[in-house]
Amino acid sequence: MLILKAFFWASLFVIFYSYIGYGIILYILVKIKRIRAASAVRPGTVKPEDLPEVTLFITAYNEKEIIPGKIANSKSLNYPPEKIKHIWITDGSNDGSPELLGSFEGIEVYHKPERKGKIAAMNRGMQFVNTPIVVFSDANTFLGEDSILRIVSLFMDPHVGCVSGEKRIFNAVSDSASGSGEGIYWKYESLLKKWDSELYSVVGAAGELFAIRTSLWQEVEPDTLLDDFVISLRVAMRGYTIKYDPEAYAIETASANTKEELKRKIRISAGGIQSVIRLKALLNIFKYGLLSFQFISHRVLRWMVSPFLLLLIIPVNYWLFLTASSAGIYAFFWYGQVIFYLLILLGWLLRARQTRLKALFVPFYFFMMNYSVYLGLIRYLKRSQSVVWDKAQRKNRS
Repeated sequence: MLILKAFFWASLFVIFYSYIGYGIILYILVKIKRIRAASAVRPGTVKPEDLPEVTLFITAYNEKEIIPGKIANSKSLNYPPEKIKHIWITDGSNDGSPELLGSFEGIEVYHKPERKGKIAAMNRGMQFVNTPIVVFSDANTFLGEDSILRIVSLFMDPHVGCVSGEKRIFNAVSDSASGSGEGIYWKYESLLKKWDSELYSVVGAAGELFAIRTSLWQEVEPDTLLDDFVISLRVAMRGYTIKYDPEAYAIETASANTKEELKRKIRISAGGIQSVIRLKALLNIFKYGLLSFQFISHRVLRWMVSPFLLLLIIPVNYWLFLTASSAGIYAFFWYGQVIFYLLILLGWLLRARQTRLKALFVPFYFFMMNYSVYLGLIRYLKRSQSVVWDKAQRKNRS
């Protein structure tokens, strides 16, 4: 009984800490740092003539429909056009994307008919980058007009090796479970990234928009599932920091439905587990210090620990509720779990409905996130998650 009680309270602490407690501690630490560094000099605005050349690097697979809009967005960015080099890698595309891209002035297109996945395309395409900074972006995301300018300004600090922009979900007035849950989750995640960056370093960049110093590029294993995460953290492991600017953003629509969102989450989960194992050296807090603390708190617990504790705590809580002498406190948590899972069921039943009450879908999205970890682990162990995958369908902008 004592062992079960210890397991229950330890599990409850880890679950609370990984999803909420870390955010609270992060907020407190950032507040303390702000007080101590109130007089610190912040990077100023870079003069246009001093701006470095950058490469906007995009890998694309069969994105013919979105290319005109993406090109128009890329050409409209508030950055000297003569200082932006546009490179597209279109390996495997057979819908006319390479030919369409070739019709636009100032666009370099490097195509191979064989499709080997995004990371293989990145590894191949980086040989064509000759600017000091390379900005990675997805073909289906539109960038805020000042995004590259804001990213470059952060590189004025020589200790910064990578800069992550913010992923934003197109905000419809009313939305279904996938859109509502994804949008709310990313708002919370963006807040944590902002505080992570202020404390020391972001723990992984957003693949929709991030940049590195070209000199820090290292080829990544061709079976890598989360290229943005591995690339950025390997830069951090070399002693540089990853900074974050929420006003440098890439916006995209939410997944078309919960099925598409789950497909995306399973791949991310499989990649997250792969990444933690591949970056296991970061668990050494004596070597990496604050970066290890952030890595474990923000990523390892969410991908490798808490989802499984959420499952195990259910039977343990029920047994303690039935048998413990102090059953009152365990009854409180048991009925709390019952209510929470009923809300998940409600979210599932209403998952296709459009609603303004977006918070209604938070429990369901939380469940879907953790459920995807179980499926992602299975795929990782079976090596069945291909690096070449069919991207999740997205809603149309409206």
